[in-house]
Amino acid sequence: MADSPITLRLTIADPVAGVRYSLQKDDAPFEPVTAADAPLSFDVPIRLSNDNRFLGPFVRREGPDRRFVYIRIGISAGDHASPWSRRAKIDIHDIPPAVLDQARAGRILEATLPGRGMDGSPACATVRPVAPWRAL
Repeated sequence: MADSPITLRLTIADPVAGVRYSLQKDDAPFEPVTAADAPLSFDVPIRLSNDNRFLGPFVRREGPDRRFVYIRIGISAGDHASPWSRRAKIDIHDIPPAVLDQARAGRILEATLPGRGMDGSPACATVRPVAPWRAL
């Protein structure tokens, strides 16, 4: 059986308005957007192997099991006037198999992410969803 194309939707609930965000594809910003006063979503096309390995140019790896997607922020997203140069790391290796099965059936999987750190600046480093992954 071939790999299954699936879509992950990463929604930043409260991005910092005026800050540029983008996905990271390979090692570069991909389709940067500047946040307004509303949630900001990125649809991430990936491939899911038969044994639930995540594949494609948006998927990063760390060690034998950890897989994640980066959201670039500020300078990292191509805004060289920004005071921030950050990335948010969103783990995907821990999405439950039952939820992955729903993605294989054609449903989009969404994670809602916090957009700000405790100091009000853009959230970065490992950013955990505010609720479990869900199928739309």
